[in-house]
Amino acid sequence: MTYQPELLVTAGSVAEVERMLEAGASAVIVGEQKYGMRLPGDVTLADIALCIPIVRKYGAKLYVSANNILHNDVLNDLPAYLQQLEALGVDAVIFGDPAILMSVRQAAPSLKLHWNAEMTSTNYMTARYWQKRGSKRIVAARELNMEEIQEMKRQLPDMEVEVQIHGMTNIYHSKRNLVQHYFHHIGDDEQANNVGLDRKMFLIEQERQDEKYPLYEDINGTHIMSSDDVCIIEDFKFLLDARIDSFKIEGLLKSTTYNEMVVRVYREAIDAYVANPEQYEFKEEWLERIRSVQDPERELSFGFFYKEQMY
Repeated sequence: MTYQPELLVTAGSVAEVERMLEAGASAVIVGEQKYGMRLPGDVTLADIALCIPIVRKYGAKLYVSANNILHNDVLNDLPAYLQQLEALGVDAVIFGDPAILMSVRQAAPSLKLHWNAEMTSTNYMTARYWQKRGSKRIVAARELNMEEIQEMKRQLPDMEVEVQIHGMTNIYHSKRNLVQHYFHHIGDDEQANNVGLDRKMFLIEQERQDEKYPLYEDINGTHIMSSDDVCIIEDFKFLLDARIDSFKIEGLLKSTTYNEMVVRVYREAIDAYVANPEQYEFKEEWLERIRSVQDPERELSFGFFYKEQMY
């Protein structure tokens, strides 16, 4: 069968879903904060109902993120939520908490599952464990290097492997509202009410003041993101040769225009590889097009693809 990898991107609204599909994405992740973590916008069940015919028009897929750290207070509503996702016909639910798996088995048994345990999705044996329990895909940890990712796919020929290839990554999360508490502590209640995605706050280290770490708060707590953006377009061929099943572009804290450009570039690269893997070559203009929309204060990097991560 011809290798045709998936190009996956996040979206925060119905309009963004369609724009990402027009740009060349073959799958889109949406969700709402109650069940999903670090989403570019709340996409409700009513919105998902609007997304489905759009996605089908493009022959694409729609995944719903339910990768939140779940507490007791959301469990009662969970089965009904999953049942409605099943009824709407979403293509998979992304999960990390086994509560999702248990609820799917009872309430929505036809829903496909993608296992995403964030930084603990680090080895193929654990992936097999979740595969035996119903997961069709592992979302590889962002901290894995190139050799580890290639080995994971070699060991999982019958399980889909998803890898993030572009965008920022999360480096810290707390359920506590740390920024709001700080502003309340210093008596600035007005600032405490403006700490969301649109605020554009940064954490800056004393000794490395040229590096800015975006942070924001939502109903799930405080999130601190990486100071650079992963960009693997120069060495994309290594992942394509490894036959990775899905390549994710993280659109969080990026404009729709930026994400459209990035999707178009990777779409061209994938299509060039599929058309002729032996003759595939990186084109410098791909990187230049990404740089043309890149924030000059954020470097493009290989992330952990060529690092040995220490846990």
